[in-house]
Amino acid sequence: MGTSVQVTPLSGVFNENPLSYLVSIDGFNFLIDCGWNDHFDPSLLQPLSKVASTIDAVLLSHPDTLHLGALPYAMKQLGLSAPVFSTEPVYRLGLLTMYDQYLSRRQVSEFDLFTLDDIDSAFQSVTRLTYSQNYHLSGKGEGIVVAPHVAGHLLGGTVWKITKDGEDVIYAVDYNRRKEKHLNGTVLESFVRPAVLITDAYNALHNQPPRQQREMFQDKCNLMIISRFSACILDAISKTLRAGGNVLLPVDSAGRVLELLLILEDYWAEHSLNYPIYFLTYVSSSTIDYVKSFLEWMGDSITKSFETSRDNAFLLKHVTLLINKSELDNAPDGPKLVLASMASLEAGFSHDIFVEWASDVKNLVLFTERGQFGTLARMLQADPPPKAVKVTMSRRVPLVGEELIAYEEEQTRLKKEEALKASLVKEEESKASLGPDNNLSGDPMVIDANNANASADVVEPHGGRYRDILIDGFVPPSTSVAPMFPFYENNSEWDDFGEVINPDDYIIKDEDMDQAAMHIGGDDGKLDEGSASLILDAKPSKVVQVKCLLIFIDYEGRADGRSIKTILSHVAPLKLVLVHGSAEATEHLKQHCLKHVCPHVYTPQIEETIDVTSDLCAYKVQLSEKLMSNVLFKKLGDYEIAWVDAEVGKTENGMLSLLPISTPAPPHKSVLVGDLKMADLKPFLSSKGIQVEFAGGALRCGEYVTIRKVGPAGQKGGGSGTQQIVIEGPLCEDYYKIRAYLYSQFYLL
Repeated sequence: MGTSVQVTPLSGVFNENPLSYLVSIDGFNFLIDCGWNDHFDPSLLQPLSKVASTIDAVLLSHPDTLHLGALPYAMKQLGLSAPVFSTEPVYRLGLLTMYDQYLSRRQVSEFDLFTLDDIDSAFQSVTRLTYSQNYHLSGKGEGIVVAPHVAGHLLGGTVWKITKDGEDVIYAVDYNRRKEKHLNGTVLESFVRPAVLITDAYNALHNQPPRQQREMFQDKCNLMIISRFSACILDAISKTLRAGGNVLLPVDSAGRVLELLLILEDYWAEHSLNYPIYFLTYVSSSTIDYVKSFLEWMGDSITKSFETSRDNAFLLKHVTLLINKSELDNAPDGPKLVLASMASLEAGFSHDIFVEWASDVKNLVLFTERGQFGTLARMLQADPPPKAVKVTMSRRVPLVGEELIAYEEEQTRLKKEEALKASLVKEEESKASLGPDNNLSGDPMVIDANNANASADVVEPHGGRYRDILIDGFVPPSTSVAPMFPFYENNSEWDDFGEVINPDDYIIKDEDMDQAAMHIGGDDGKLDEGSASLILDAKPSKVVQVKCLLIFIDYEGRADGRSIKTILSHVAPLKLVLVHGSAEATEHLKQHCLKHVCPHVYTPQIEETIDVTSDLCAYKVQLSEKLMSNVLFKKLGDYEIAWVDAEVGKTENGMLSLLPISTPAPPHKSVLVGDLKMADLKPFLSSKGIQVEFAGGALRCGEYVTIRKVGPAGQKGGGSGTQQIVIEGPLCEDYYKIRAYLYSQFYLL
């Protein structure tokens, strides 16, 4: 049998929950992605908690919460201790994303699932790889090679390729086929016939509409739904600003916001707009500083621009970076555009700004991605305004006045109690270490009743209570009564229902509450933030009348359903595992793939382990030195190849071995080895002085010769099989010349 492969989803199947999957290859356990959502619900991590201690390596694909949000918590609470692998941008931007998540929640509550130190500790174990870098595992993972490849969607986004014994397991979720302003498209199509492909069905039911139908407006419900088209974004923003309104874009911390910033920067420069743009997150400055150094991870246009003119696309001239909302509040009045985290509106600056701006009809809230399930953003997108929305207004406020004094006294009392308990425990341990000794009953150095006066001299009052002190050198007899904690008799009255209480003792008087409120508000009703360093949680709710315009524009940077089907047909995996998507989308893509891609399509449930071991038989053989001494290798790209005629034998230890054949080798047909792309052949022929152009899917060379690709991979619906390159034309000098150039692109065996 081939390499043993088992896949177990831990989260993110038949729904849009965070992504987390256990992939076992010959007993080596990979955790691919370790996501959480913006609710940070620990119950979602129950499946992960059962297997966290068995994980051997973690692979991270994207730098957002849905792909790595649970990593700090899993390493702190669930026993996850495996090495982590990612690209440099995923490591840096993922770290900043988790910083922003923690600080956003810490600002409004006692968030204690993880701390900044836990985040740092989790990301310290990350090994950073470059695209296409093969990393050979050791120890238990000996023979396994992992390599990240371009996924698109987010900076540093990764398609993971795991190879063992020549068989590939590909993990590709949230990829983008389109080339964007700062990112190239995915290279997933470059993989052909992997043993297993694990991919998502998130966008399987969403197709990019034709260009002439790219704008759809639903005026009746005051919600505009516009497909992925940057011009529509800019048009909606500019109209709102010119009308005197403000624009809020709820965005992620360090993901798709980068593409939006570049689009806005170019548009502002082109149209000479003066409206201020603010990028508001707790880590905005650090994000842009890191991104400036990641140009080699970006698209070709950005890298070429930097190479020729040293122009860094992220030297933002029209965008102001803010890390505190007070900076926004102090900004000049007037129309403004604010990009603020979080995209879900569950927390962060975007939540607070939405509450302030939603009631103004002139304002615009522009969503560029679908909100996570159960969040305020998703609710607003699904049920558009006008309507009233109840939101939770949580914030941490400083304690002042009597409440501050009471809080400090309570903390002092608790510390004293803890210290007293610790001292008593220590004293009991020291007494217990002495132990009883019956042989000391006749010892003249014991304390007896006649020494009562002496004992009184070593008893000191402490807070109205007395503590016995055992003087060193004197041991109490075993018949004496051991020291006891002070006992106070409870003389409370009891009846058939329990202790009799006075209800008035438990009632807070109204005048006391009013007086406390006056102390909190101060003389002018404002909080004196500078006079207090201790903080109290408060979580009142507020009803917001949503009168502003809401627009949803699909700018998530993911491949749509049509692109997904095309890519899967081209890749044509032997076995396909579908994850992360609604039940309808998953079932739709499954039926399509069963018909057009491959006969083995799996859609496992949470904690359901499926065996996707390859049906191919793989054997290890040893090449004998006698055989290899007569083989001439030729280099082809990163490989060296040769044709070998041999017969199979066995070594002394029973291992299969290839030996030189004893009879002359029979002749074989010529074999052309290589993967020629028509797009690469065209500039090559042009460099040789031949006029070349594409016409009707074929390459027209000169006046008479045509080169085309034919075969199953070019047919509708895709499929597997070998493509053929056909050269057509009359037998003339140009024909033989072009054929020679064509042959030169291959290695002839």
